[in-house]
Amino acid sequence: MSDTQTNLFEATLRCIEIADPFQKAVESRRLYQRWCADELNAESLNEPIRIPNPGRPEKPNLVSPINVPKRGFKSKLGLIRLAHAITHIEFNAINLALDAVYRFRRMPDDFVSDWLQVASEESSHFLMLAHYLEINGACYGEYAAHNGLWEMALKTDHDVMVRMALVPRVLEARGLDVTPGMIAKLSSVGEQSLVNILEIIHREEIGHVLIGTRWFNYACQQRGLSPRIIFTELLHEYMQGAIQGPFDHDSRIQAGFSEDEMRQLVEMSRSKEAIV
Repeated sequence: MSDTQTNLFEATLRCIEIADPFQKAVESRRLYQRWCADELNAESLNEPIRIPNPGRPEKPNLVSPINVPKRGFKSKLGLIRLAHAITHIEFNAINLALDAVYRFRRMPDDFVSDWLQVASEESSHFLMLAHYLEINGACYGEYAAHNGLWEMALKTDHDVMVRMALVPRVLEARGLDVTPGMIAKLSSVGEQSLVNILEIIHREEIGHVLIGTRWFNYACQQRGLSPRIIFTELLHEYMQGAIQGPFDHDSRIQAGFSEDEMRQLVEMSRSKEAIV
């Protein structure tokens, strides 16, 4: 087998470039298995390239967030659109986890293990949701979606510390805030099959954000920086301090946020509301 076939970074790039979402999910889970079986070497053969567009299918059409189809809990169509939106998030999350491995090559092997595990779990989330869509007469790609997650990946592809701060601990952490409420509403309308999927996703996403927290703190410590101060500075620099609440306190604490950080996030969200 050639060096490129057994090289971690080349194998990861191949997964990122796969356009078929189901094949990407299967190959991402296999990539994690190969890493755990010590079948891949982590010697960098070349410098990572910038990836403006990872592999993805022709559909869904990508539009502005304000033009994404409305979702809801009161109709079957609203529920399908909700499930489709979450499916799209999980598909993007596969690419994000793979990109962290591919791009940030000076991190310890545990970093690779963590993010390949995340890619594998995000792949499972995608496949569960895609199956839910299928048994309800829909399919992934049927409704327009937005590209916000990958846009942030491009903005943060120069620095692992910035990536860990803003993708897991901001964008993905938002899912920790909204999922418990979605589960409650779905339970109230008897949509138990989707509830079961979201309960798995929520539990595992807490772990994913915790991984982001762990490596954000690691990167700060390597540079002699205060994670709390840097996190605040990055929120202002990249998001203009626009942090949206309310927050699911228990989920975020489990995901590595400190009580001090939670107070700070609440204050920032209230300041934003006051300005609006």
